[in-house]
Amino acid sequence: MNREKLDKFFVLFSLYIAQSIPMSFFSTVVPVIMRQEHYSLQSIGLLQLIKLPWILKFLWAPLIDRNAGDLKQYRKWIIGSELFYAIVIIAIGVLNLQFDFKLIIILMVIAFIASATQDIATDAYAILIMKKEERSFGNSMQSSGSFIGALAGSGLLLIVYHYFGWTILLHCLALFALIALIPLMLYKKREPVVEKKGSVIQMKDLYLFFAAQGMTKRIFLLVFYYSGIIGILAMLKPYLVDLGYSIKEIGFMSGIVGTSVAALSAILAGFLINKLGRRNSLIGFSFLSVIATFYLWMISLGTPNTPMIYLGIILIWGTYGLLTVAIYTTSMDHVRPGREGTDFTLQIVITHLSSLIIAVLSGKIADHISYSGLFLIEAFLSVATFVALFFLYRKKSLL
Repeated sequence: MNREKLDKFFVLFSLYIAQSIPMSFFSTVVPVIMRQEHYSLQSIGLLQLIKLPWILKFLWAPLIDRNAGDLKQYRKWIIGSELFYAIVIIAIGVLNLQFDFKLIIILMVIAFIASATQDIATDAYAILIMKKEERSFGNSMQSSGSFIGALAGSGLLLIVYHYFGWTILLHCLALFALIALIPLMLYKKREPVVEKKGSVIQMKDLYLFFAAQGMTKRIFLLVFYYSGIIGILAMLKPYLVDLGYSIKEIGFMSGIVGTSVAALSAILAGFLINKLGRRNSLIGFSFLSVIATFYLWMISLGTPNTPMIYLGIILIWGTYGLLTVAIYTTSMDHVRPGREGTDFTLQIVITHLSSLIIAVLSGKIADHISYSGLFLIEAFLSVATFVALFFLYRKKSLL
């Protein structure tokens, strides 16, 4: 791989890791801090509101596409939104979590609107600077960056808080967001000139996207591709708690080992997709989810030992890393000229919404029919998805 490609991928890696750290921090670390400060569970539940911008970001994606005619303008959106995000984070850092809770929540939502905006622009920028054959490895960088960011956001920053406190922690988070922009700024001299083509985008393009030929199959893929593993991932930590593992052990097993495996499998996915092609990779990765879910179902029928649990964690997180890269890579292939940010965002939001629904339902299902019952349902969903994809995409011209 030449220096030009390495620089390109490093730019994307730094931008995506910068996105995932705050999301992981605010959704996993802040609740821990709040509980230590004796906040009610209801107050902690309000923190989930900060995720709304990442669900609703498709609403302003057309605005960004319409006002970004080329790579230079997308760069301005990325830098501007990241700078604004850092300023808001610094403002949150000077507030008191105990006395300014409502204001902090409002500022967190504003910060995540900026972060979601940066994500839209970054996705469009990535689509434009990468050739089709580079997208699989480019999305490996995206996914591995996200997993590594989650690892740092849920672990490293908690240590910083323990030693230095709230204000220093938030200022470090803002500083990292600014540092992540440096590779992008240095890369501009080698940036290819790419002009967007297509008519002026309008809000109606949101629903016109779904009218394209073959979109029914695409929507099926987006809705169900993760369906067999998301419920298990959502209930994995409670399952480990009920097996008697401590919070410290669970943090290492799922938070460090699981996330690290996902990051490594995401990198591997880029090479596999280039080697096997889009169609074979999508179907092959889906088959791995069948193996992972049935394994977890089988060990849940008894009392598994620690090595068996570790193998299950490796299988489920490794599969998640592979599936993520496959979805991101093929989503980049399904964008219209001039609507890169809008179309990619729409597809990823569909996966987020379907995953959220499954994750919510998984708790109720496990509560009524046990973990093994949930894992069996997830295994059958994996089989159904694999079989459906195999027949829906019989032709090799998948994309």
